[in-house]
Amino acid sequence: MKKAFITGITGQDGAYLAKLLLEKGYEVHGGVRRISQPETTRLNSLGIAGDIQLHDFDLLEQNSMFRVIRDVEMDEFYNLAAQSFVGASWELPVYTADADGMAVVRILDTLRTLRPDCRFYQASTSEMFGLVQEVPQTETTRLYPRSPYGAAKVYGHYITMNYRESFGLHASSGILFNHESPLRGKEFVTRKITMGLAALARGGNTPIELGNMDARRDWGFAGDYVDGMWRMLQQDVADDYVLATGVTTTIREFFTYAGEALGMDLDWSGEGENETATDRKTGKLVMKVNPKFYRPAEVDLLIGNPQKAVAKLGWKATVDIRGLASMMATSDFDALS
Repeated sequence: MKKAFITGITGQDGAYLAKLLLEKGYEVHGGVRRISQPETTRLNSLGIAGDIQLHDFDLLEQNSMFRVIRDVEMDEFYNLAAQSFVGASWELPVYTADADGMAVVRILDTLRTLRPDCRFYQASTSEMFGLVQEVPQTETTRLYPRSPYGAAKVYGHYITMNYRESFGLHASSGILFNHESPLRGKEFVTRKITMGLAALARGGNTPIELGNMDARRDWGFAGDYVDGMWRMLQQDVADDYVLATGVTTTIREFFTYAGEALGMDLDWSGEGENETATDRKTGKLVMKVNPKFYRPAEVDLLIGNPQKAVAKLGWKATVDIRGLASMMATSDFDALS
């Protein structure tokens, strides 16, 4: 039986990955920050909380890492934990650099010392592309991050490459484009939209306030993307891979698809800070722009080319943007029943 260790196991990706690995017969261990009661809501929702062994594991504490990596005879290590909210990285730039950048080298150096044969996965991100230098983005596109989060992830990405090339570690990075699900954190824009629309569909009257409606993202389903993570660590040779759908969608379009799934017929009017959306069926205002949600430096367009992952890993996205928006909106609507 293989053993896998997952940081960030209580998050969206960690929960879906843990479920996938359990289904494949793995013994699954997870790292959580030392708190009185770990937040296992996502694991509980997937019915797997009782099948996972949790360990105190702090990204900022080398000794914590050392003890866990020494004591758990792991075959695969998936580093999914991070300060993952781009907006918060502007308020917590030093913490983000430590948790998303320096933590990666702490883990890699501990693995090199204690478990050099353990295969390592680093969660890189499309936010590293930032001010995109080519369209679509691939594994070789020049990186140009536009936030403390993106910059910290660039360090984690490159240090993973360096440990692979310098010490022969089986260390791969997945450059994942936006991936969502009903388990997505409430602070992320897709979930903010679907939760807000669900509340409005249930009779609420509070419009959703958003920022740049023209920002374009390549959105997929998180359950597909964790399968890609696992496939990377099954390869004979470690490498870096883009996981994406190859389709880009505006915030406005995602909002429209989610509204349609809940029976809304949206009328868009105005531009920029004056843009609004109204449900034609009820006359209810459902969205208005609030400039406070604009980023200091905007990332306007992200779209990935996953052909390397398709060709070498046999991976592909199975859920399109309409299906994803519908899945999330109906899940949030049902949760309010």
